[in-house]
Amino acid sequence: MTTLSIAASDGTRTAAQKIKPKDRDGVIQALRAGVVPRSGIQLVQVGRAGEVNQVVQDVKRIADGGSAVRFIIGDYGAGKTFFLNLARSIAMQSKLVVAHADLSPDRRLHASGGQARSLYAELMRNMATRTKQDGGALASVVERFIMEAQASAKASGRKIGDVIQERLLPIQELVSGYDFATVIECYWRAFEEGSESGKAAALRWLRAEYTLKTEAREALGVRSIIDDASVYDYLKVMSRFVTLAGYSGFLVMLDECVNLFKLVSAQSRNANYEQILRIVNDVLQGSAESLGVYFGGTPEFLMDSRRGLYSYEALRSRLAENSFARNGLVDLSGPVIRLQSLTPEDLYILLGKLRHVFAYGDQDRYLVPDEVFKAFMTHCNQKIGESYFRTPRNTIKAFLDLLAILEQNPQAQWQGLVNQAEIAPDAPSAGGDIIDDDKKDAPGAAGSSTTGSTQTSPDDDLADFRL
Repeated sequence: MTTLSIAASDGTRTAAQKIKPKDRDGVIQALRAGVVPRSGIQLVQVGRAGEVNQVVQDVKRIADGGSAVRFIIGDYGAGKTFFLNLARSIAMQSKLVVAHADLSPDRRLHASGGQARSLYAELMRNMATRTKQDGGALASVVERFIMEAQASAKASGRKIGDVIQERLLPIQELVSGYDFATVIECYWRAFEEGSESGKAAALRWLRAEYTLKTEAREALGVRSIIDDASVYDYLKVMSRFVTLAGYSGFLVMLDECVNLFKLVSAQSRNANYEQILRIVNDVLQGSAESLGVYFGGTPEFLMDSRRGLYSYEALRSRLAENSFARNGLVDLSGPVIRLQSLTPEDLYILLGKLRHVFAYGDQDRYLVPDEVFKAFMTHCNQKIGESYFRTPRNTIKAFLDLLAILEQNPQAQWQGLVNQAEIAPDAPSAGGDIIDDDKKDAPGAAGSSTTGSTQTSPDDDLADFRL
């Protein structure tokens, strides 16, 4: 944990090490495409030391049996996903299990058509640990629990079945925990018998891939499945289970929360916001143990008084920012972390790190001198003003494109290329409002009619207006 944070904030530390081609290519290709690299993000992390320190504190709190909830708020291209991935790396290095997913029209916190179950399934598929950082760690977490039980049974001379049942007692005390414990026992029996089909059936249940209770009962002998109504309950069960397996805690990351803001139906939005309120209440009241939840969204998702979180009065009061945090003063201890803009000095360091990564960590392979940084930043400022360090995604892409040209065309001079760089302000991706498919065929929903006339949505407010 400390190694990552030091490397992220110290440019001289990374300069002393060569970078493997695989790591270098993964970072460069992702940044040139405008997406966040899965690994190696510490190589290009700059600034935001205060925000990173809050993540470190959250991780420690979760590892001590506490809980944490954060709303990472920033404009498009400001680095929300990058920051979430950095937090993910810090958490895994501290022996936390991390699960992440992007919200979308098909993945939400609350729904009645399988969208919430789909979100849970995506989280389980993306579950990662320090030894399986690319996801798919659910089976290894379950098997680690079994191995821990086997070691305990061998040391105490008891039957392993008795030890597993005893260790699962805290799970059974939780809401929806009894069937979860039963499925873990089914996995253990299949593990002992060498039954791959039995293990696959248990994992399928744990990943919320059963849609019929009868199918789950036939395969595993349980009477329930993970459905839309029980997603958050099972996240809390999973957080308890990973600690029983020997991990420090469970961190859930939900990005692209702006998709909740885009829901047309006020009923659907409020139902999702009620789930968020439930999470916030559990964390702030100490009801959740060893669980952290991070949300990533835009300022509109948080502050819009008609469709954002602030439209839900209970959330507005809990997420209100410190009234003293003005005129350059910041308070990062609350649930909301607003990603501060990079300073020109931060961006200068970032361009140096990009050059360093592009050259495989070898100073002898640098394609441009230090003078290019100031010239490039001046050009960006003339093109798009302060947006070049407030939302730096397009600036990073343009600089890497410049280095790619110089690498493949040794005769080219950077002085003549800098002023040709095309840079546009970062803008939100195209995508309009989301129609709730669950509700559009329901009586009284938008588009449905029982008398020959079109019914209006209960949220038939003005959605947009342009001149």
